[in-house]
Amino acid sequence: MEYVTLSNGVKMPILGFGVYQIEDPEVCEQSVLTAIETGYRMIDTAQAYGNEEAVGKAVAKCSVPREELFIISKVWISNGGYEKAKASIDESLKKMGLDYLDLMLIHQPFNDYYGSYRAMEEAYKEGKLRAIGVANFYPDRLIDLCQFAEVTPMVNQVETHVFQQQIKAREIMDKYHVCHQSWGPFAEGRNDFFNNPILTEIGEKYGKTAAQVALRYLIQRGVVVIPKSVHKDRIEQNFNVFDFELSAEDMDKILAMDTGESLFFSHYDPETVEFLTSLGK
Repeated sequence: MEYVTLSNGVKMPILGFGVYQIEDPEVCEQSVLTAIETGYRMIDTAQAYGNEEAVGKAVAKCSVPREELFIISKVWISNGGYEKAKASIDESLKKMGLDYLDLMLIHQPFNDYYGSYRAMEEAYKEGKLRAIGVANFYPDRLIDLCQFAEVTPMVNQVETHVFQQQIKAREIMDKYHVCHQSWGPFAEGRNDFFNNPILTEIGEKYGKTAAQVALRYLIQRGVVVIPKSVHKDRIEQNFNVFDFELSAEDMDKILAMDTGESLFFSHYDPETVEFLTSLGK
């Protein structure tokens, strides 16, 4: 496993396992156990996913010591504000049966995210959180928080895949020493992702799949990835990306695939913002 070092010195695996949309508790628990047995050491969940308990059960059942695991969760919009966020952090810990989380993020930059962040700063100082950060913060919101927060966010988890590589946003993250973490590294299969001719052709050179090439590309760019699957063979395949290295030519080919636009949503779209903020009420 390769690691990145966060701005506070905490080491985070560059490859983790995501559990978004794994709603069945038993399936989620077994998938996390399979991932840990495969070699994954980072698990990414969230209050909004409804599966923190399942993740906690898997952590408790696995044979890997807690200190070797890196567990992430996120404060949801409805828990925005200091008091609610503070209570939700304790609730997440309780649901997972953990004394601390390795990373807590603000899930979306809506509601009173400044209050939420103050609650996270407090929990960080108390040792309940080893690192804190944000998710889905565009450069303007990220700069705003970095300029005024007491503890600069250590991570920003944003949509990142070959079609949306966040080149400009990455420049801002690097400037403020914020680690770039990807959600949706496979674009959730959109644009016929797994059969993409460029990724497939490159993969044939290395004996790898399009998915493995996509993960390797992001890893070589220093982007932390958290692919998700409930299938054992895919879980293992997604982990098997450390035994090859893409050439500079192949990296350039994939860089050229970037459209610079989201395949999912935009915070600059009023309807999207109205929908997301409605989920916080």
